[in-house]
Amino acid sequence: MPNRTSRTPHLCRRAAEGFQGDRQPIMSNQEDRLKTLIGHAKEYGFVFPSSEIYDGLSATYDYGPYGAELKANIRRYWWEAMVKLNENIVGIDAAIFMHPTVWKASGHVDAFNDPLIDNKDSKKRYRADVLLEEHIGKYEQKIAKEIEKARGKFGEAFDEAQFRATNPNVKRSQDRIDAVEGRMKEALNANDLEAVRQLIIDEEIKCPISGTANWTEVRQFNLMFATELGSVSGESSTIYLRPETAQGIFVNFLNVQKSARMKIPFGIAQTGKAFRNEIVARQFVFRMREFEQMEMQFFVKPGTEMEWYNAWKEKRIAWHRALGLPTDNYRFHDHIKLAHYANAACDIEFQFPMGFKELEGIHSRTDFDLSSHEKHSGRKLTYFDPEANESYVPYVVETSIGLDRMFLAILSAAYDEEKLEGGEERVVLRIPAQLAPVKVAVLPLIKKDGLPEKARAIMDRLKLDHNCQYDEKDSIGKRYRRQDAIGTPYCITVDHETLVDNAVTIRERDSMKQERVPISEVERIVGEKVDLRGLLRKL
Repeated sequence: MPNRTSRTPHLCRRAAEGFQGDRQPIMSNQEDRLKTLIGHAKEYGFVFPSSEIYDGLSATYDYGPYGAELKANIRRYWWEAMVKLNENIVGIDAAIFMHPTVWKASGHVDAFNDPLIDNKDSKKRYRADVLLEEHIGKYEQKIAKEIEKARGKFGEAFDEAQFRATNPNVKRSQDRIDAVEGRMKEALNANDLEAVRQLIIDEEIKCPISGTANWTEVRQFNLMFATELGSVSGESSTIYLRPETAQGIFVNFLNVQKSARMKIPFGIAQTGKAFRNEIVARQFVFRMREFEQMEMQFFVKPGTEMEWYNAWKEKRIAWHRALGLPTDNYRFHDHIKLAHYANAACDIEFQFPMGFKELEGIHSRTDFDLSSHEKHSGRKLTYFDPEANESYVPYVVETSIGLDRMFLAILSAAYDEEKLEGGEERVVLRIPAQLAPVKVAVLPLIKKDGLPEKARAIMDRLKLDHNCQYDEKDSIGKRYRRQDAIGTPYCITVDHETLVDNAVTIRERDSMKQERVPISEVERIVGEKVDLRGLLRKL
């Protein structure tokens, strides 16, 4: 908030807020947190089940008024951080439908598979690798509990590194993690599905529905959606809904490089829908069959890819940290099994309500994609380097983040149920102000005496730059609570004093503090707090 004035805060403050004092969070049960988020998202217009009047369609969702705004703001933050701030990165918007040979060249036709396993008793199907990852996660939770208990006991004197190295319980859990990860990596890299199944059996992993370990064999399942192009059916007209946006970048490599006059190293960015026939689609918008990606492919000279891989790891985590979400919610995780195109890969994982899960991937893709498209298309995709006076197929470093997952990460980190002093409670979404769906709400104290007209005049000025909301229904306290629940960072209250001193009360969402400011300063004050440039300057 701007500097406080010496003026007495507005008289409605206590009635609306109660005494502030020390606020205490009342949300504690992490197991129910995802269900709570889903309910809140629907009630307040963020996310709806798709086709709900027809009982919905599994793993598909529609974004409501505030969800669409939040998604658009996240997308804009990513795009401007990538394209506006980097002179050597440009954007494209490639078609969803592509020539079917693209997916043969990329390896998706032959290798885009998930290892699936069924429980014979529950008839439920699972990804075998996810079962193992969740099993590993249980040991990680045990370690986290031991560390938390020790930190509470020893306080500032606690040395986490030493504790991890010496505590027998922690060491025992870490040994189990290392052993399972080692066998899992070996089995997946060798595509030894029987070894994957044996590992599940040896670890006594049970179906969460039936509680039994009566497992089938592990089978590979291709994730691409196939459809027919045109009116004639048959293999010649079969095409695929793209399972990723990256290939549209690769097939346009030379088009972009020549038309935009780009020199290596340079990048091509794209956002858009992708489609995967996930058999085990679940956990709200975390894993869906139709989702949106934000990807950037960075083309580099062979031999420099690891330098750029590490650089982009740092750039991407900085983008996340600029949002101000808890730093403990992020961690890097190296891939246990590398994709067929990669020589290095890691994920930025985020602590969702269901635990640490992949949010963004950074991959060193070598020259696999361009070389493969050269082979299958018969067209050269080389770059002439005038400084080295040589031609070569560039290597690629990729950053790929799911927009829907980023949406869920922000929503889950922002949601808070708060108990105020005096027993009052509120639900608040502490969404970063620059990404909030509604930036400011304009509220006349009552619906008469010229206050609505004054409020409308302020609204008309603000809405030229920001997504604003006007609300005159119910008490001022109830209106504050509605805005808290959708994450609006600032509320402007117009009262009878406004007609005299031409000033309004600005109320800040997180602290609930209020201050009196001249109307002439409102645009500047709000703009400084919600402008996306505030985030971009941190990068």
